[in-house]
Amino acid sequence: MVTRRTFGKTVLAGIPASLAWARINSTVHGVRLGACTYSFRDMLRMPVEQRIPATIQALTDCGAGITELFSPTIEAVSGALPGGGGGRPPGAQSGQPVDPKVMQERMRARMNSPEAKKARDDLREWRLSTPMDYFHNVRKKFDDAGIDIYAYTVNYRDDFTDDELGKTFEQAKALGVGIIAASTQLSMMQRLLPFSEKYKIVVAFHGHSNTKDPNEFSSPETFAKAWQMSKYFKTNLDIGHFTAANFDAVAFIKEHHDHITHLHIKDRKRNDGPNMPFGEGDTPIKQVLVLLKETQYPIPALIEYEYRGTGTSVEETKKCMEYMKQALA
Repeated sequence: MVTRRTFGKTVLAGIPASLAWARINSTVHGVRLGACTYSFRDMLRMPVEQRIPATIQALTDCGAGITELFSPTIEAVSGALPGGGGGRPPGAQSGQPVDPKVMQERMRARMNSPEAKKARDDLREWRLSTPMDYFHNVRKKFDDAGIDIYAYTVNYRDDFTDDELGKTFEQAKALGVGIIAASTQLSMMQRLLPFSEKYKIVVAFHGHSNTKDPNEFSSPETFAKAWQMSKYFKTNLDIGHFTAANFDAVAFIKEHHDHITHLHIKDRKRNDGPNMPFGEGDTPIKQVLVLLKETQYPIPALIEYEYRGTGTSVEETKKCMEYMKQALA
């Protein structure tokens, strides 16, 4: 309830009064629940002027008051997106799990094509030339819908120029976020370090389940290397991938919660197994959420819908949100 007194405090804090009434509240027992816009990647086929409002509507329909904004959601060119900018792969209606290794092979094939290389050049040019007002306006659209952009996702590769790296940090500033979530390699840390320190923006490294490659973030030891390098380097823990790599997400969060910015919530099988509907894999989703509830660690839990569902991305993300709410009930 917004009283006259809290209304006054809101205005004095510089927050528009309308937003004080409009915020989507997806906090359950002190745990902030939300969804990554990557969950709605089927919408990436739309022109950007349709894609952004459609994504905002999807988050609203799912009752997600906090999000991690996937950069392709707002970029006007595709940049040879892994997965071709698509949503569910052929046969998704079968409800069978997707093998992450098969998906990775498909991604590599797409990204090495001549069309992909041209798209990558176009994306770089878009990033270098797009004014910051564009990103201010994106933030306003999410604010007007009552959705907090908690982090901005940029998946760095070694083909980024230094100018392009700098622009992504400027864009994060314009979006009003202090965290860039990045799926990247350890070898990129040295290049990202001066930008992170200059802009005072945390880079939260996202891990996967490939423990065989020492250049991939996956294990507690790989994350620790980032923490040791800079106070601006932290971890975006994907508890599904962490479980698939045969690590204990609950124990890791207990021991290293100060280094974790937010969680990606998905369900996977152990031993590098497939993505599964929530509750059907080996990931301790309920135990992790209960831990956040009991400890009140300020770590948001964001759905990253990746299993092969039988419904639309919005329908499946709604199921995931309901599962998390029930786990906290």
